[in-house]
Parts: sequence; C-alpha cells; structure tokens
Amino acid sequence: MKVLESEFAQRFIRMCDDGYHRGWHERNGGNLSYRMIQEEVEQVKDDLSFTGDWHEIGTEVPSLKDEYFLVKCTGAYMMNMARKPEECMGIIRLDHEGKKYQIVWGMHNGMKPTSELPSHLMNLEVVKARTNGKYRVVYHCHPVNVIALTFVLPLTDKAFTHELWEMATECPIVFPAGIGVVPWMVPGGKEIAVATSKLMKTYDVAIWAHHGIFVTGPDFDTTWGLIDTVEKSAEILVKVRSMTDKKRQTITDEDFKKLEEPFHVKFNPEFLK
Repeated sequence: MKVLESEFAQRFIRMCDDGYHRGWHERNGGNLSYRMIQEEVEQVKDDLSFTGDWHEIGTEVPSLKDEYFLVKCTGAYMMNMARKPEECMGIIRLDHEGKKYQIVWGMHNGMKPTSELPSHLMNLEVVKARTNGKYRVVYHCHPVNVIALTFVLPLTDKAFTHELWEMATECPIVFPAGIGVVPWMVPGGKEIAVATSKLMKTYDVAIWAHHGIFVTGPDFDTTWGLIDTVEKSAEILVKVRSMTDKKRQTITDEDFKKLEEPFHVKFNPEFLK
C-alpha cells in the first residue's frame, strides 16, 4: 500500500486541514506528530526508502528507539497539507538508541521534520509510558481564545483548569486531570520540551503562554475532540469576561463531584477549591 492510500495518513492530513480551517494555523504555525503502530509500518513498508542520512534529534528518547513517526515538516503550511502532502509531511524512523532519525518517506524538496521535533518525541515518550503505549498523537496549534486567556489569567495549572472546567459541563469530563501551563519560553528548543514533558506526566493538555496549546491522545479523533473542547471553553470564558467581571452563577465544586460517578471520571482534587 502507498502511504497516501493508508487510513492513518489520510486522517493525519484531514486533522491538519481541519485545524487550518478553524484558524489555528496561521502561516506555518503548529504541528502534528503520530507514532505509528507496527501493522501500519508493514502496510506501507514497500513505499519507504531506507537510504537517507541519519540526523541528530537534539534530545534522547530511548524508549522510542526503532519506532516510526508521521510528522509535519518545518516551514510547511497547514493550508497546503491536503494539496501537497509529500512536501508538508513525512515519515521518520529512529535509530537503535533513540538519538537520531532518518527520513524514510515524504519531505520532498529538502524539507525536514518540525522544528519542535524534540518536544514532540519527548512528550510521546512520556505519554507512552504513562498510558502503557496507548497514546500516539501529539498536536500543537494556536487557538485564539486559549492564547488570549494567557494574558489575563494567572499562569498556573489550577487557575486555568478551574476556570475552564466551569465554562461547560462536558469540560471537566473531557479533561478531568486538568490543564498544565508552561510560562513563555523560546519555542522549538529543549527547555520547552523538558517543561512540557514534565506536565505530560499528569495532563493531556499543556498551554504555552502567549503561544498556543499542546495536546496528546490515543488517536486523531480523541486528540482533536480534546483541543476542540478546551478552545470552546476558552471562547465561552472570553465572552463571559467581556460581559462581566463577576459571574452571577457557575458550576460549583460540589456540582463537579456529582459528575464523577455517572461519567466514571475522577477529577484532580488539587483543582477543587
């Protein structure tokens, strides 16, 4: 099977295109990475090439050694993903130590993996360990309302979590562990990768102050649904704050606790007042 005929590649392309049409990917902003399962590698193996050079990742991810990843290219525009997928994305494999990568498909015309590859791989390693291999997707984008809130809310996990939980009943159900917050850092380097990976030991969502959001999940649909829920909650909060500086009523902590049993979730007790 050709890579572009596979379900995982088509779903990758659709998620990038959907994010662009939501306004989350101005210019070449944002990126997406997917850790492939072995069956998918076997499906497309005849379409892969193993003659390329090996390149340093910029970090070490030993528990991801020898694995394959479909990733967006650095400098690529999400708006072009559906039209020119082989220039905008590619498959890489890691070496036996998890220190280097080799491009085995795509990334035509000299393109390279996302500049935030260290962040993506370090976080995929963390969530792989946390979920016993279940989580495979890492997605980063620039949703307007989430970014706007980083200028007005305290940059703490508790402040963001509780405020966004209050905005709609489904929110605490979708992200019961809460949301982590990374203060402003230079993107693309090891510092922000380390800071985010620490948060991903607990959360599925990390907000990068004045920059965007970083989420992870087991598949494309779940990951998309998570970020869509967080951004919708942020939009509601922006509108509430534009109307008043004090809520007349809200969902209380006692209300949150009533949701746990019927929806089979357990909320992070640190974020209940």
